Amino acid sequence: MTATTVDTDFIHVFEPGSDPARRPLLLLHGTGGDERDLLSLGRTVAPGASLLSPRGKVLEGAAPRFFRRLAEGVFDEADLRQRTDELADFVLLARERYGLPAPIALGFSNGANIAAALLLQRPEILAGAALLRAMVPFAEPPRADLTGKPVLILSGALDPIVPKANAEALARQLGESGAAVEHRALPAGHGLGQADIGLLGDWLARN
Repeated sequence: MTATTVDTDFIHVFEPGSDPARRPLLLLHGTGGDERDLLSLGRTVAPGASLLSPRGKVLEGAAPRFFRRLAEGVFDEADLRQRTDELADFVLLARERYGLPAPIALGFSNGANIAAALLLQRPEILAGAALLRAMVPFAEPPRADLTGKPVLILSGALDPIVPKANAEALARQLGESGAAVEHRALPAGHGLGQADIGLLGDWLARN
């Protein structure tokens, strides 16, 4: 395992994989998480995959995030666009440094939101994405060609943070851009459970 700070000054962890057939995962934590938050999940759902896990650089109080928000569910879109480019540039540098192909993003909550933003703003960065409890990132999204990119959206039907209509709008938006979207609404809240892990592992085994 490597924990370091590199050119774009994202603190991150990189774990090299043992299965070259597996796509690497870009692990993107939720609010208050860090670069170690999703490592165990990544190992569970994609055994043998390389794991690249940066820490969000924005602090909300003491809680790391990947971009600023103005209120619950209200994003600072100017900051989001800047942070999306910053994260995309980090991924390109990390790919060169560690010899990686384009990763699949695995993001939870705030991390899922910036993963969706990466798909729309910098579609060349990701081979696909698993978005856990994600929201629509942009009120007016950039035009993106996501033809054939696999995207899994797992939303919670009882989620108090992400309205059902918002998750459905995200699935529709990505699908209209050409992504191969699978959207499942689980009988769950904002937290993750065994059903998420099972569906995620099955999807990653196919992508």
